[in-house]
Amino acid sequence: MRKDKEKAFELRHSGKSYKQIRDELGIATSTLAGWFKNKPWSQEIKSRLSAEVSLSNPKKLELMAHANRERWKIKHEEYRTAAVKEFEKLKDDPLFLAGIMLYWGEGEKQQKSSQVRLGNNEPEMIKIFYLFLTRSLGLEPDKIFAWLLLYPDLVDSVQKNFWSKATGIPLERFKKSIYIKGREPKKRLSYGICTVVVSSRALKERILKWLKLYQGYLQSHSVILERNAKK
Repeated sequence: MRKDKEKAFELRHSGKSYKQIRDELGIATSTLAGWFKNKPWSQEIKSRLSAEVSLSNPKKLELMAHANRERWKIKHEEYRTAAVKEFEKLKDDPLFLAGIMLYWGEGEKQQKSSQVRLGNNEPEMIKIFYLFLTRSLGLEPDKIFAWLLLYPDLVDSVQKNFWSKATGIPLERFKKSIYIKGREPKKRLSYGICTVVVSSRALKERILKWLKLYQGYLQSHSVILERNAKK
């Protein structure tokens, strides 16, 4: 092997770029590319160096961030478009409407959040929302988890068993409970508050869209009823 080629391989193994090797040894980059093109370890170095250059360049970072925002904007619009089509099929399902109404009143509706989250101290309300997720929307139970907000004198295992039996949420889907700390440690709510959570941007976008569609649906029917009442 040529001595300069041997040195080039040594430098490449140490993580040097083609430009750095060219400047040090005076070997054309086209020659270096030919030497290293079939070397997997060299391709790994190339990928790492390219990533480092991109991350060290503010303009490239901004372009990457902008491209990422645009990509997600398109995805979110796709989720909303899908929600419009789904609404036509689901709007006459009582369980679907019950779930939407519950989320309208009790759900977390922040646009920036990717979590679908609803909490309440009434087991029947949580049960209906869980059925809405699993039966109307077809979510698998392993996509859903729950956690409890408890007063200090409530026993965690007892409350989890109660909520699991009352709502149908599998016991293993309950995360670590949170205990209230304050001046009044005694329980006010016998079984605490149960919060159901699904981490899904797609579902969050669809539910928010369904809320708007249902509001419009109610308004249009109200207008029709008012007109009929005046006849």
